[in-house]
Amino acid sequence: MLKSEILESASAAVGAGPRPEPTMRMHLWVETDDGVLFGLGRLQLLRQVERCGSLKAAAESLGMSYRGAWGKIKTTEELIGRKLIERATSRRAGYHLTSFGCGIARDFDKWYQDVESYALSKGQECFPFSLGKYT
Repeated sequence: MLKSEILESASAAVGAGPRPEPTMRMHLWVETDDGVLFGLGRLQLLRQVERCGSLKAAAESLGMSYRGAWGKIKTTEELIGRKLIERATSRRAGYHLTSFGCGIARDFDKWYQDVESYALSKGQECFPFSLGKYT
C-alpha cells in the first residue's frame, strides 16, 4: 500500500479521532547453531546482577528461576569462551560482572540503541504517521 493510500484510508476511517501512537518494537540478538549468544534478555540479566550483586536476586527481579538465569549465563560463557560474571571475594558476597561482561553489555547496548535509532528513522520515512519508541 502506498503512503498516499494509507493517508486516505486513515482520514476516511469511521470515528476518526485521537488514536494511540504506533510503537516500533524489535527483537535483536546474536545466535549460533548452538544457541543464543547474546540479546536483550542477557543484557538485562547482567545489569541486574551488577545492580543486585546476586544472581538469585537478579533472576527473581526479572521473574526467572535461578536455574534458568544460571543456564543462560553459562550458555553464553561457553559459546564465547569467556566469563561474564564471577564470584565476589566470598560466597556470601555474591557475583559481579567481569570486565569482559561489562564490556559486552556496554557494546551490545550501544549496538542495540544504534539499530533501534536507524530502524525508527527508516520507519518515519516509510509511514505517514509518527512512530514511537518502545520503552
